[in-house]
Amino acid sequence: MVERNSEPSVQDRAGRPFPVSWDQFHRDCRALTWRLNEVGPFHAVIAITRGGLVPAAIVARELGLRVIDTVCVASYDHDKQGDLKVLKGISEQTAKLGGGTGKGLLIVDDLVDTGKTGRLVRELLPDAHFATVYAKPQGRPLVDTYITEVSQDTWIFFPWDTALSFQPPIRDGAA
Repeated sequence: MVERNSEPSVQDRAGRPFPVSWDQFHRDCRALTWRLNEVGPFHAVIAITRGGLVPAAIVARELGLRVIDTVCVASYDHDKQGDLKVLKGISEQTAKLGGGTGKGLLIVDDLVDTGKTGRLVRELLPDAHFATVYAKPQGRPLVDTYITEVSQDTWIFFPWDTALSFQPPIRDGAA
């Protein structure tokens, strides 16, 4: 198992790779929206940047929501997790839509991993509905709705983080 506080190489992270194509990610976001449609209605979508931007856009489109805001939290430096930093909170206008506690607001992220970011956002908006496309066991209890659970030691390769390249056959040593 690779800990994100160390600096794993791509080969280390590939121990349990979970590559996600654009098509698969879009299907998973639509599946998430089907579940959220039964829970709403929502006044606004709040994307946790940066990973939540793409799923929030898809969910907002599918739910017909026009108000999209962001909460900008930095915790990853492409391959390691560090201290959390809120770079931008939600706007005052969006906060008012949620009555100051987040009621009727939908928070969207691509993944809940250890739950550190989720806990921070929950503190900001305790009554908001928190949805992610993917969930790992440590963070899953913080999420109200998700689509796919993966093991804690899985590294998800999102389509915006990858490029098409040749992959050697498994028998030749590929993970």
